[in-house]
Amino acid sequence: MKYRSIALCIVLSIITCGLYGIYWFICVTDETNQISNRYGTTGGMAFLFNLITCGLYGIYWGYKLGEALDDARMRDGVPSSSLCIIFLLLNIFGLSIITLALAQNELNRYSTF
Repeated sequence: MKYRSIALCIVLSIITCGLYGIYWFICVTDETNQISNRYGTTGGMAFLFNLITCGLYGIYWGYKLGEALDDARMRDGVPSSSLCIIFLLLNIFGLSIITLALAQNELNRYSTF
């Protein structure tokens, strides 16, 4: 697991016109699968499904990402915080970059510097 600065990821996503955001999306998805021991859809496939469905898959992806992070938290003895509902609402309103930032914050707890 790699530690990523959330502010730097957001700035790079803006500077590269979203290209870094795609990479970040894929990395967050793959790393969430890794820490939650859920190996369903890979980051690349999730991005492809999101692209094919014109963003509708992103709503489902946000819910499942939050669910996986909540499961990892509960496994580690940290109380659940309903991330799946938060991520679902953020993605419904088109704020997926905030979903990525919050997910990265959770993943940074498991990372090494």
